[in-house]
Amino acid sequence: MQHINGAYTNYFNTKSERSGHLFQGRYKAILVEVDEYAKQLSRYIHLNPVRAAMVKTPEEYEWSSCRYYTVARKAPDWLQRDFILSYFHTKPTAAMKKYRSFVHSLMDQECQSPRAELSHSVILGSREFVDEITDRFLRGKQPDRELPALREMTNRPGLDDIEHVINSVLQSDEKLARQVKLYLCHRYSGKRLREIGERFGVSESGVTQASRRIGIKQKNDKKLRKLIINTLKKLLSNV
Repeated sequence: MQHINGAYTNYFNTKSERSGHLFQGRYKAILVEVDEYAKQLSRYIHLNPVRAAMVKTPEEYEWSSCRYYTVARKAPDWLQRDFILSYFHTKPTAAMKKYRSFVHSLMDQECQSPRAELSHSVILGSREFVDEITDRFLRGKQPDRELPALREMTNRPGLDDIEHVINSVLQSDEKLARQVKLYLCHRYSGKRLREIGERFGVSESGVTQASRRIGIKQKNDKKLRKLIINTLKKLLSNV
């Protein structure tokens, strides 16, 4: 999706003689519990053009699949609509009629985005569903900056915790202690670069550069690598 978004943005900007962002934000995938949550999300998406005052009914919007769920019997081969329609009736015609009523029932009302109920920004579902996913797939995994969603769903050491532990094990080398703090805060705290930078009095790029330097250094320094591993184990055992 990142490649498609980037390629299309370049094409559109070149053709339209413009520059800058085309899409509002980055592509994000979320895990949705079936049944009620899937139906609510489908309705919310199909009502987007109506809320934006682009059309009066969702079926009128040219780039929406709504009409294939509500009035058009023949859908494109790539559109898999049976999953949603199966919640409304076993017969396609009756299912489409019921789905149309379901969507139109909120057409003239304020409709809160189902995303407001997202847990950890990536899971839409009941509390039981979120707990099951966490227990089955995320229990025991370490937080990592390269996996933002995982950082949100696992326990993370705070900036105070990291500073306290490093101060206790690197009392004699303030410079190295500061570098290791920046590295661990950047990689494992889940905090934003701005927040980490303000904590240590450096810029956002300074945080990234300091973290990168220690990351490279510990690969060739067994003593430093062992210290970081042991420190990380201690931090994670306390959260």
